[in-house]
Amino acid sequence: MALLERVASFVGRWFALLVLAGAVAGMLLPEESAALAPHIALLLGIIMFGMGLTMQPVDFAIVAKHPKAVLLGVAAQYAVMPLLGYGIAVLFGFEPLLVVGMVLVGASPGGTASNVIVYLARGDVALSVAMTSLSTLLAPLLTPLLALGLAGSTLPVSAGDLFVSILEVVLVPVLLGLAVRALARRLVLKVLPLLPLVSVGGIVVVVAAVVGANADAVASTGVLLGAAVVLHNMCGLALGYGVGRVTGLPESARRAVAIEVGMQNSGLASALATAHFAPLAALPGALFSVWHNMSGALVATLWARRPTGEGAAEGAGAAPPAQ
Repeated sequence: MALLERVASFVGRWFALLVLAGAVAGMLLPEESAALAPHIALLLGIIMFGMGLTMQPVDFAIVAKHPKAVLLGVAAQYAVMPLLGYGIAVLFGFEPLLVVGMVLVGASPGGTASNVIVYLARGDVALSVAMTSLSTLLAPLLTPLLALGLAGSTLPVSAGDLFVSILEVVLVPVLLGLAVRALARRLVLKVLPLLPLVSVGGIVVVVAAVVGANADAVASTGVLLGAAVVLHNMCGLALGYGVGRVTGLPESARRAVAIEVGMQNSGLASALATAHFAPLAALPGALFSVWHNMSGALVATLWARRPTGEGAAEGAGAAPPAQ
């Protein structure tokens, strides 16, 4: 068990490079990696079950105590990122499948690694967890509606089918994780340190599968699409921080909102794109998975060296949940 915990700690520390390695594996072994694509939804369901294990009812208490910060953050996430994704895709002149992929990335809930990044960045971890949890619970309703409203003009989008898929691969596994934690708390607490093996491993496989299935497209459009993904993420981080600043949130909360807005559950975007459109539509999500983990680690490193000026409350004073 101790060895597994050390391995999990290593995986959690180097997740950005491991995700990048998954993308490289997809390019070098496209056929073998593409064979994993049918299992993307299952992998995401397992990841979301693990996320549910990290949650507990107290995580939602901050919504009642500090509704302004949580609701502002979630509203910014579901307003800023979908519009950015659509606008950047149109600006770059992408074909319809890539437009849908960019919109799905923007319309997805908070990323599974965002809480850890907020902790490392000395941000408000409680706010980050509440935002991730609330945005995930809202995803079955908001993600299909945003995809239909923004991408429906480029390709037919079935909001009903997307709704069912998100229920199956996100909401049901999360609720099951919450239930298992409530019923077997002691056992769950013992396995929590191992969850990075599940979440990071699952995302690495998802990225490898999507990149492998689109190896030719990556070779031909990878630079342009990569630039769009980087722009999407960086603008999300900047605008998220700006929303927090304009609305008067403290520095630690601004950092949390910035990271929650900029880091998306791109694995969900890839799974939905693969299931309901075509492999090409999943490519923005795969590239976003690679980049936002790297940019998140960089932002956390920079912010960790800058105090928030909030004294004892700095960094929220809490360790992040295992993700």
